[in-house]
Amino acid sequence: MSAFTEHSVTYSANGEKELHYISTGPDDGQLLIFIHGWPAIAKTWKPQLTAFANLGFRVVAPDMPGYGKSTVTRKAEDYSHEVIITGLLALLKELEKEKAVWLGHDWGAGVVSSLAVVHPEVCQGIVLMTVPSHTLELGLEELLKTVNRDVYPESEYPFGQFEYQVYYERNFEQATAFFDKDVFGFTRIVYSKGDPANYGKPALTAKVVQDGGWFGGVTELPKVFHDIPFENLVVDEELFHELVAAMEKTGFWSANAYYMNHKRNREYNLQNGKNNGVLDFPVLFIEAKWDTVCDTATSNFAEPMRQHCKRLTEVSIEAGHWVALEKPEETNTAIAKWLADEVKDS
Repeated sequence: MSAFTEHSVTYSANGEKELHYISTGPDDGQLLIFIHGWPAIAKTWKPQLTAFANLGFRVVAPDMPGYGKSTVTRKAEDYSHEVIITGLLALLKELEKEKAVWLGHDWGAGVVSSLAVVHPEVCQGIVLMTVPSHTLELGLEELLKTVNRDVYPESEYPFGQFEYQVYYERNFEQATAFFDKDVFGFTRIVYSKGDPANYGKPALTAKVVQDGGWFGGVTELPKVFHDIPFENLVVDEELFHELVAAMEKTGFWSANAYYMNHKRNREYNLQNGKNNGVLDFPVLFIEAKWDTVCDTATSNFAEPMRQHCKRLTEVSIEAGHWVALEKPEETNTAIAKWLADEVKDS
């Protein structure tokens, strides 16, 4: 396989912006576009990009707006799905394709879901990892409807596992400063492997407002996180240091700003969605069974997706949140089988 080549596309959306992306695989291969979430860069898709390029696909992954080498601003609305999708459509045009298979993880899955509902004409199919459609892109109020109240009694956990998102809305600058103070340590804990012992238990995100911040409301990240061994992480040393350098360069303001657009994203979808939000093309959902925040294993988080996707395939993988990094072979096998069975090249 050839090495990744680096490119950028310029577009206009709330001002001129640049979307940086990496690419590999044959130019005439079926196009797969991988959309990362929070906090990440394009290269976190390396196991997928490498595998599918070797299978003959043309694979592309952008640094999402506010990350890596893409444009970084301090305007919260620049990280709304409407503005972001303008950039993704410009990317598709740059690649001289009318459609692609779009694959998203975490916030990337939310963006792909918005794209699918508002612009179904550009989707051969979509793959959503950890975050099902018809949830995140419809805002925090939609997420709260899916909380498992057996795990999160409302009297104790009013916002369930999504309380951290309420904390961001109420304490944005404080939350951002906390992450920026120790990017190395925070990246290490965020990119740790999943733990099956946490299955069915409340997530650590469920008391962030009540505690006045992360990890019990501490003002600095515990230094013990610096010592998490690489065998407990989902990334190798090279990618870890790339991630740290990228997040130190941009800071967390733009990454966290994705959480400041719940109402804008909901309005965008409800006003512009096609076919009453029903998706007719193939959809693959990959569940990370040990993910306690994006929990589809013990809650009804995936039910809205099941109601709106006519050609839905679901796969569950025993992994934590970073399923594509923690279990790349299982993830790639699920995607490859779905592509062969459900998606036709065009």
